[in-house]
Amino acid sequence: MIEEFNGQTAVLTGAGSGFGLECARIGARLGMNLVLADVQPDALERATAEVEAAGAKVLPWRLDVSRAADVEALGRATLARFGAPHLVFNNAGVGAGGLIWENSLQDWEWVVGVNLMGVAHGIRVFTPMMLAAAAANPAYRGHIVNTASMAGLLSAPNMGIYNATKHAVVAMSETLYQDLALVTDQVGASVLCPYFVPTGIGRSQRNRPAEAAPAEPTRSQRIGQAMIDKAVGAGKVTAAEVAQKVFDAVAARQFYIYSHPQAIGAVQTRMEDVLQGRNPTDPFAHKPALGESLRAALRG
Repeated sequence: MIEEFNGQTAVLTGAGSGFGLECARIGARLGMNLVLADVQPDALERATAEVEAAGAKVLPWRLDVSRAADVEALGRATLARFGAPHLVFNNAGVGAGGLIWENSLQDWEWVVGVNLMGVAHGIRVFTPMMLAAAAANPAYRGHIVNTASMAGLLSAPNMGIYNATKHAVVAMSETLYQDLALVTDQVGASVLCPYFVPTGIGRSQRNRPAEAAPAEPTRSQRIGQAMIDKAVGAGKVTAAEVAQKVFDAVAARQFYIYSHPQAIGAVQTRMEDVLQGRNPTDPFAHKPALGESLRAALRG
């Protein structure tokens, strides 16, 4: 656990909006040095100006987390400016929907590159330097937080790529937690599993690189986008509240971080399906009208 944040260093990806930006704001209030990384230059510039005005020392870094060399360069720059970080928040992510067989190769490469490999690159670049800092200083404490989703614990229809990457992030994070426990008591890990929270993820396409440009969206993809927009827009838990949960979890060395604990009931149902060998439960059993609406739209 990190007992004292003042003077410590945090690396935050996806820092220009959503959970990353809100964590940067908290880190600035707590007196942390901040390494802010984001793929969107204007958002990164605004976030940097805001936390610098709050008194934080900032290293801004334009970053595509899917690119291994870019994350490696971020690691070197962080080490040169502030030393080994104490908090690493592998948070950058993108959203995608649609029937799973309708996703293009470009869809898969883009979403897997950001959501899955972005976290993998963060783990492999920053964990060794944190372990080295721990070995050199018995007082050092570090923590890695990976952003997954409730989609990493459930398998909602019409969002297969997103589900696949977020399930992978949960598995990676659980393994990271166990692997760290084998070698040190000074570095911990957590996984953030938010539900529908108003952030910028619903507008992920704005940052899609030209080489991964999408074809005309299919009907299922348009329907999925509309449903996500509606659900996220109606979210009552704010990104700022979730960011505070992240810091509270790091201080308490809590692994699973939920924005909506009430959603765990659906996870329990899925686990019971697995344990009892029964077919997956209808995800719309509690809201049958929504399920009928989606089926009718897709069968069109």
